[in-house]
Amino acid sequence: MWLVPGGLLLALAAALVSSSLFVQVAPSLAFYYVAVFAAGLLLAWRFNSSRVLFSLLVLLLAHRAVEFFSDGQTHTGPGRTAVVLAALLIPLNFIVFASLRERGLVIAGIAPRFGLLFLESVIFAVLCRPENSPAGPVHPGEAAIPLWILLSFVVATAVFVRRFFQTRKPIEPGFAWSVAAVFMWLELAPAGKAADAYVATAALILGASLIETSYVLAYHDELTGIRGRRAFNEALLSLDQQYAIAIVDIDHFKKFNDTYGHDVGDQVLCMVAKRLSQVGGDGQAFRCGGEEFAIVFRNTSAKEAFEHLDSLRQIIAKSTFQVRGSERRAERSAEKRSNPQNELRTGGSDRRKPTRKKTAPASPSQSPDRLSVNVSIGVAEPSTRYRQPEQVIQAADQALYRAKNKGRNRVELASTAPLRLAEGKRSKVSRL
Repeated sequence: MWLVPGGLLLALAAALVSSSLFVQVAPSLAFYYVAVFAAGLLLAWRFNSSRVLFSLLVLLLAHRAVEFFSDGQTHTGPGRTAVVLAALLIPLNFIVFASLRERGLVIAGIAPRFGLLFLESVIFAVLCRPENSPAGPVHPGEAAIPLWILLSFVVATAVFVRRFFQTRKPIEPGFAWSVAAVFMWLELAPAGKAADAYVATAALILGASLIETSYVLAYHDELTGIRGRRAFNEALLSLDQQYAIAIVDIDHFKKFNDTYGHDVGDQVLCMVAKRLSQVGGDGQAFRCGGEEFAIVFRNTSAKEAFEHLDSLRQIIAKSTFQVRGSERRAERSAEKRSNPQNELRTGGSDRRKPTRKKTAPASPSQSPDRLSVNVSIGVAEPSTRYRQPEQVIQAADQALYRAKNKGRNRVELASTAPLRLAEGKRSKVSRL
């Protein structure tokens, strides 16, 4: 994800600029430049991304300003000032646009950003006036960008790396590689055809990363980070004759949400999804919706998948996580339990029988703010009774319902034959 597409596009651009082919493709750079920015701005508008749109505008305005004030002379006077200001402002603007809350292309969201660009344009124009620019040329061997200005590139890269580990979205590496392309432009070729190539590549990286991010959001669950429903549907199309499908459901998840709040419920979903993604047997985990997940095992029988699933179930049951603000949630939960209306809303007093210990996720040996959850799993494979993936899913669903009815926190096979685990393993799974 880090090297493609941003790193690959920048490497290709750098190789082309330094090769003998660049002279031959130089006449086409004007079309490439216009096409990239037009497509990028159109994509940003279509995907309602003010962050990418204004970053492209910053690139375009900064490049045009450097071209205008330098007039081909970037090592002295207004040209050098323009290069230094562009090196300072472009990374800082990228950081600002990354930090601002995305509000789409509405007036309230874009007005402050336009105001910032207008203010910076005025400052840029004033500082690049001949009387305000140093007259001396750059000394031989001196870098085009002062050392202290390079700090803005380092900070911007660090910000986007950090944001990537928080969001796992390809747009963050895209911004990092775009910053690298801007650095190569201003340091190696501030003006001329090579500058057009680097600037257009920086814009192309942003546009490609926006498409890649949209793809990830379409095929991955945004909350948990694992593959989503659309990816699951496409995976079903590529299955061979031998496979197994498991349907996983978090036990008493609704009651868990009602007791501890939706924020804690999201923590539960993320924790379970992380454990499911680590399942053995080369299983692929998907979130199908709500608290329901699916695991697809290719070239694996249901009995082979069973052992991996039962180990997974035990790992999840033993996993705990810390809840922030648990005391406040416990007080709110106590108030709900003392409220008769809450009893009606949750389905009556029978919902608060001792079975709640299974859902409450805190065990007697744990502190009140450390919670755990259980999952129930049904698994099936193709047979003479059900050949199509949709039928296998229905069979796995029925096995899941049996696991729920038999006490939860167990794995059930969609089969009439009993199954024993390998010797030495303990299992709570009932024999069918």
